[in-house]
Amino acid sequence: MVEVVDLRKSFGSGPTAVHALRGVSFTVRRGELTALKGRSGSGKTTLLNLVGGLDRPSGGQIRIDGRDLAELGEDGLLELRRDRIGFVFQSFGLLPILTAAENVGVPMRLCRTPVAEREERVRELLALVGLADHAQQRPGELSGGQQQRVAIARALANRPELIIADEPTGQLDSDTGRSVMRLLRAVVRSEGVTALVATHDPTLMELADRVLDLRDGQIVSD
Repeated sequence: MVEVVDLRKSFGSGPTAVHALRGVSFTVRRGELTALKGRSGSGKTTLLNLVGGLDRPSGGQIRIDGRDLAELGEDGLLELRRDRIGFVFQSFGLLPILTAAENVGVPMRLCRTPVAEREERVRELLALVGLADHAQQRPGELSGGQQQRVAIARALANRPELIIADEPTGQLDSDTGRSVMRLLRAVVRSEGVTALVATHDPTLMELADRVLDLRDGQIVSD
């Protein structure tokens, strides 16, 4: 599903350049949950941004389901992010004025999904993440764990093939984090998606199919 070859990313130039990624190569098989671990500053977020088409590499190659991201223009990357990749962020990224149901429905509105189909998918996803009874509550009325569950449901809205999650339990206590991680593992299985998750959480590492260890911009173990 994901193939990364000799990926490099630098910020700045000359002697002051910061080399965030230094020749990273790995693959993620379809239907696999891969955890990406590493200390702060190791390059995890940079790597996820590149794989998700949110940034361009300085060198190397990224293929998503056989498509070379370097060959896609901005419109192509936008379509990829909208239709084939779901994102889950540490800060949840929910719109505070919208209800849980409305937040989950946002990606489908952007794709002009028919109203009846959209509403049915929203109900299905909120039930999947255990929030069917919280559909009309706004983010400020939900706990951190509940907000992250809404974010996971939203990431699944357009039936993506790949989920990219950056420290999804970073703002949660350990018990809530474990609950969210188990949910993510269950969702990968039930929805048949592939997931690449940056995390410090040992619970996810135990639940993952594989763990990639990133240090100083390089994969040191797989």
